[in-house]
Amino acid sequence: MSLTTVELAHVLIALGLLTVLAHAGAQIFQLLRQPPVIGEIVGGLVLGPTVLGALWPTAETWLFPAKGATGEVLGAFYSIGMLLLVYLTGAELRGHVARSDRRTMVWVAGAGLFVPFAAGLLVANSVSLPGLSGPHGNPASLALVFGMAIAVTSVPVISRIMLDLGILRTVFARVVLAVAVLEDVVLYALLAVVLGIAQARAGDSYGVGGALSRVSLPWAVVFFSLVPVVFFGLFLWRGRAAFDALRSGRWNVLERRSPTAFRIAYLFALCLACSGLGIDPMFGALAAGLSAGGPVPGEERAAPAVPEAAADAAPGSYQTLRAISLAFFVPVYFAVVGLKLDLIRHFDPVFFLWFLALACVVKSAGVWAGARLAGQDAASAGNIAVAMNARGGPGIILASVTYAAGVISEDFFTSLVVLSIVTSQAAGVWLGRTVRRHRPLMSQRRPTGGERGTPDPETTRRKAETA
Repeated sequence: MSLTTVELAHVLIALGLLTVLAHAGAQIFQLLRQPPVIGEIVGGLVLGPTVLGALWPTAETWLFPAKGATGEVLGAFYSIGMLLLVYLTGAELRGHVARSDRRTMVWVAGAGLFVPFAAGLLVANSVSLPGLSGPHGNPASLALVFGMAIAVTSVPVISRIMLDLGILRTVFARVVLAVAVLEDVVLYALLAVVLGIAQARAGDSYGVGGALSRVSLPWAVVFFSLVPVVFFGLFLWRGRAAFDALRSGRWNVLERRSPTAFRIAYLFALCLACSGLGIDPMFGALAAGLSAGGPVPGEERAAPAVPEAAADAAPGSYQTLRAISLAFFVPVYFAVVGLKLDLIRHFDPVFFLWFLALACVVKSAGVWAGARLAGQDAASAGNIAVAMNARGGPGIILASVTYAAGVISEDFFTSLVVLSIVTSQAAGVWLGRTVRRHRPLMSQRRPTGGERGTPDPETTRRKAETA
């Protein structure tokens, strides 16, 4: 159960290089006013087969061997980093759902989700897509992933971009994030169906769903279609109350000793519950974020909202877990994603260019049409469309879990990750330029400051204080 001294040294070298280059890349991209997550992926890309492997193959093979203790340990950190990222994403989903601006939200969510997803299904079923399906995939699962890749929107990346620009408290931000929340919850539930069917076909399914799939595949499809939706629904409805009841119980020694440790145990417990049901543990992490994400009532008074750059200094159990995740586990996860990318042998630029054009045009057109039907002018609808086109973390998670499950090939995995990077970067550039030129992000009048898409007075004051 323990590593030898040589194996431990090897693991520490690999993790150290990934951590340093991930943060260095994030810092460079932040200085360039680009999403830091892209820099973290580029940091891993430098150490992988695309750069180091091409220039010095022996060093790349020694640092990151495909087999052995180093690969297994990196795989464990990669998985934990993904679970923590999904947990933080769930916390973002919980924090940004708003009941106002319903007309815009409903139209944008409906058109922005249905149109691109339907277009993706149509293209995947109409055009020959050789080399995209993995060993456990089939035309139906590939079509679903194709549609989800076009329809998905990134809550973490968009919220980070808006935070950096000082527009997180505007109506524009509230509408975009609320719509992204609705879309992501639907797509995560659909992803559970894809993964469940893939595991059943591969014969490595587990839990209740696995047992059912060995008896009847149609009933397994019904199971994987309903259980994630019910699971999410319960935690959206009563998840926070259940977490608070567990947290405040007299028997809860762990909460009194270390609230952060209790959150971690709660996260792992829900991941294990999903494993028992036969669905991917990632959905347990999402449910944990939805129900336990954000500060608890006592911490809200002690820990006012802070910019992401100052998260390490923020008190509270959630902020502690968030700081640890963003300092180490999540950057390592994104760096390993970059490490897996082989842009030399497993990247088809011709396919990627038409896939990029299709994804951007269809997604943006759907969102733009929905915003126009909701009464927004053309410029406002365009800004919403560009923001919703960023795929970021959820797009990368979609690529990672479907590739790991054998649903998609390495070539398609690479294209999905690069698609997430390019669309996130484009959204950051567009919104940053719009704000710096003091152009309106939305034509509607903001209820609290932030007129014409500029930062509201409270955001301006906070940025001045932290400058």
